[in-house]
Order: sequence, then structure tokens, then C-alpha cells
Amino acid sequence: MNNENNKLSKLISLCKRRGIIFQSSEIYGGAAAAYDYGPLGVEIKNNIKKLWWKEMVYDNDNIVGLDSAVLMNSKVWEASGHTENFEDILVECKECHKRFKKEDLNDEVSTLSLGDKSGSRHPEVVGKKCPECGSELTEPKKFNLMFETNLGSVQDSASKIYLRPETAQGIYINFNTVQKSMRRKIPFGIAQIGKAFRNEITPGNFIFRTVEFEQAEQQFFINPEEDEKWFEYWQEKRMNWHLSLGIKKENLRFKKHEKLAHYAKVGADIEYNFPMRWDEIEGIHNRGDWDLSRHSKFSGNDLSYFDDETKKKFLPFIIETSMGIDRTMLAVLLDAFEEVETRSGKDNTKHEMETVLRLHPKIAPVKAAVFPLVKNKPEIVKKAREIYENLKKYWFVQYDETGAIGRRYRRQDEIGTPFCVTIDFDTLENETVTVRDRDTMEQNRIKISEIKEFLENKLA
Repeated sequence: MNNENNKLSKLISLCKRRGIIFQSSEIYGGAAAAYDYGPLGVEIKNNIKKLWWKEMVYDNDNIVGLDSAVLMNSKVWEASGHTENFEDILVECKECHKRFKKEDLNDEVSTLSLGDKSGSRHPEVVGKKCPECGSELTEPKKFNLMFETNLGSVQDSASKIYLRPETAQGIYINFNTVQKSMRRKIPFGIAQIGKAFRNEITPGNFIFRTVEFEQAEQQFFINPEEDEKWFEYWQEKRMNWHLSLGIKKENLRFKKHEKLAHYAKVGADIEYNFPMRWDEIEGIHNRGDWDLSRHSKFSGNDLSYFDDETKKKFLPFIIETSMGIDRTMLAVLLDAFEEVETRSGKDNTKHEMETVLRLHPKIAPVKAAVFPLVKNKPEIVKKAREIYENLKKYWFVQYDETGAIGRRYRRQDEIGTPFCVTIDFDTLENETVTVRDRDTMEQNRIKISEIKEFLENKLA
């Protein structure tokens, strides 16, 4: 196992041990590619979502929010092209029954042909062997990635609907309603965070690829004549936002799409250097007028926009920014994860290692921890509880009086807490405390009355 994959394994172990992320339905053997976010994980995830929402909605006068339904009329997915085009090519091992996407197999196997659209098959290339056990593979099959379900009590074709495979379509079908109700003029955007579902053939690599995931998507509606300008604008804007999360610059890059999706005029991904490979955490696409034209056609509703200034009517082009919340969180955790020689409660006779999760303070689940130096001194404990009760009015903070002070520091370092406040004997004499910085190990002596302002400045 190389160092990067070993790092991922250690991160997965840490996430389970410290209540960040763990396997869904674990007591029943788990559910494939489904994960639960624990008490600390949901804080990190919510912090990322809040930062995205602020960046997109609160900081822009021309972007509004939306929360569309997961279940929609099945015609939505006909119009969008998902019913026809949203599929992978699947092969399965006849012996070990592992499934593989054609694109993930080696060159020899990936030359297998599906034949023409009529269903007839060309002669298969020899060498159809499973990359896991070497046994024979099945013929390639089309595999639709959408989850089907039924709406109503009678399971027939008329009641068949899908769990949405993306959140974007909920924005497009509400374009007219949002534009008119909010009296928006082009250019303007609609932003949404929500769950999506894809029946992945090869889920895996922790929360990198799961069947249930969250997307943060923004669809920016523009005059077609300005598409290149806005495409460049959103590429730069989104890259800068990822860097603001504390992700290392050398682990991010742009990759232009060589093969475009059926809806796209041009596309580019922001990729992160995952332990497995470079891969997408956000896509920026010029979707042209594909979506609004298709929904206009299939619904019979005119989704064009009338420009009061030019007196012209047109279908807006759309610049899409589509981010995976879970993948972005994985990138943040990987870049923050670090093993260092023990710094707190160090025993010089041993070479012990400890984990530090160097999360940006605005993403860290716990903003500060409050420690009484000892728990058998009632005056110190009382003062520590008072400080804790005051700070928790403003942030998510923890109180810990169990174990040696060094062990308490280590526990907070593991979950990324940026600051620890220690109340000691001097506190009783001069109303000061020690504030320890997670990254620099620097300890500042400040007055109790200054703690809130000190943390506000640091956390900002």
C-alpha cells in the first residue's frame, strides 16, 4: 500500500473512531456505498454548505436560493435526456460476480462492443477476463444509473418515477416561476443544495463515490452573447473558493472536457489529487439553451426570457457550477490530515505519533475546547464551566476535564479544534487563561473578558 492510500485508510479509521463518518447500517453488515455523518462530521459538512451558500447567495445580489423536490414528474427526465442517455456500460465476472464499468477496465477488455442501437452485436474481442480473478466476463450491458420507484399504490408503468440523479433539473423547471416571483433580470442565478441518487456500478473509495450524495449547484442564466465571459468568470470564482477552504493549491487543477456531455457546449472540471487519482470535485459547464429548450418543448410552456431594454425575446444560456459536497469534504479532510511526532504529553523515551487535523477554523466542527487544569479543585472547575457556558452561546465548543491535559489536547487535535482554553491556578488570582493554538502550539495568556474577541478575530 502506497503512502497516499495508507493515508486514506488512516483517515477512514479516524473518521469512525472520532464520530466524523462511518458506514451506514453497520450493525447489519453495512449498506454498499452509503455512509452516515456523525456528530462531528455533520458539523464539518454543514460548515462547508453554509460557506457555499454565503458565497453564492448572500454575497451576490443576482443569485437566489431554491429547494426543489427529490421526486418529480418522470417527463422531467425524458426532457433532460437522462432516460435515454444516463447510463454506463457494465460487465460482470461470471465467477466472483464483481461488476466493472467498461471505462475503468484495461484496454484489452474495454474494446468489447455493445453493437449498434438495434441491439445486434458485433463479434466480441477475445480476452474478456476479470481483472480481479481472471475469470470470464459477461457481455457488456447498458446500465441505467437512475433509481426507479413508484408513486401511488398501484405499481404500473404510469406510476413509475425516479429518484433525482442531479439537482439541476429542479432549477430549470422552476426558472420562469423564480424569475417572475423574484423580479430578476438576466444575468441571474439560482442556487440549490440537495441530495441526489445514482445507482453506481463501481462505488467506493470511502465518500468519493456513493449512491446517495449531496450536490451544491448553481445555474446562472445569461444572454447567449455573453457565454464565454461568464464561463471564464465562474471558473476563476469557483477555484478561488476551494482554495479558501484551506485545500492546497498544488492539489487542485482545471481539466477541460475533451468529450462533452450531450447538453454541454464546453465544460471544465476542478480536479483534486485524490490518493486514487486526479478526479472531479466540481464541474463548470456552458449548457447553452439545451435545458430550457427541451423543457419548453416537452412541457408546452414557453421558458424564454423577454429583455425589457432590448425588447428581444430569447432562451437564456446557462453556465452551471456543480459541486459534490461529499467529495469536497473528502478533499478537505485529506489535506488537513497529518501525522506528527507527539507534541502533547511527550515521552522522550518513545517515538510516538499523533494525528492533527489541520482544518481551516471556519470548517472545524469544534471551534474551541475549555479545560480546567485539574478537576479536584472546585474553584477552577466552576470558572471553567462559566467560560464554557458563555462561549457556547456563540460557537460549538466542548468542555473536557477527563485525563491529563496532554491527552485532552491530543483529543482536540484529532478532530481539528483550532483553540484550547485552559483554566488554571493563576486564573483564580488574575482572571487570565491560556489559549493554545493547534497549529503553532503557541500559548497566549489573555484575560477572560478578552476570550470572545480573541476567538472572533482568529475564527474570522
